[in-house]
Amino acid sequence: MPNITLVADTGRDMGSRPSRRLRAAGRIPAVVYGGGIEPLAISVSARELRAALSAESGLNAVLNLQAGSATHLVMAREIQRHPVRGTVSHLDFQVVDPDQPVVAEVPVVLVGEAVELHHQDGMLDQQVFTLTVRAKPASLPPQIEVDVTDVVVGAAVRVGDLTLPPGVSAEVEDDVIVVIGQAQRLARLEEGEEAASEAAAEEAAQAQSGGESGASSGAGADG
Repeated sequence: MPNITLVADTGRDMGSRPSRRLRAAGRIPAVVYGGGIEPLAISVSARELRAALSAESGLNAVLNLQAGSATHLVMAREIQRHPVRGTVSHLDFQVVDPDQPVVAEVPVVLVGEAVELHHQDGMLDQQVFTLTVRAKPASLPPQIEVDVTDVVVGAAVRVGDLTLPPGVSAEVEDDVIVVIGQAQRLARLEEGEEAASEAAAEEAAQAQSGGESGASSGAGADG
């Protein structure tokens, strides 16, 4: 069982204005759902929430949520953040069963040093930064480590190559590339082609806009 407990206030008023007042007072509006309970509007301390989600398990922490006379085993879901400050503005808590698997996003972290790749003037191209996995709540890892020591130019580490903890399975296809060794010349060429394509598209759009504007002006002059 988790040792992190959040105490929630119940019976909060709904709507954007009451939610703004809660945030100004250092509390985050939230909803609890799942586990056969009716959705419950609550608020939690922003500071306590930040501390709970900064522990070893991160955003996938399993929490004891005290809401009124009931205590629920929950995980944070659908976290909404302020577009500028990045602070949490609203979130959902899903009630979970410790004996039933859940699906969660786990960060992918590269470890090791690709020495041979550097000797080849290559670079690592990480294509997957979070991995969708399925596991019982207590078995969810804080992160998935990918060893890139043996990666060379043209070599890739795919989802099927990963060593996942016991009881954890990936929810994506095995052939999805997580990281690949790429020649820097090729990377620069691809970046140049992408930039050229974007520039051409922008020029075409401007030309079309100018043509339509000219046609409109001409029509006005004829009238």
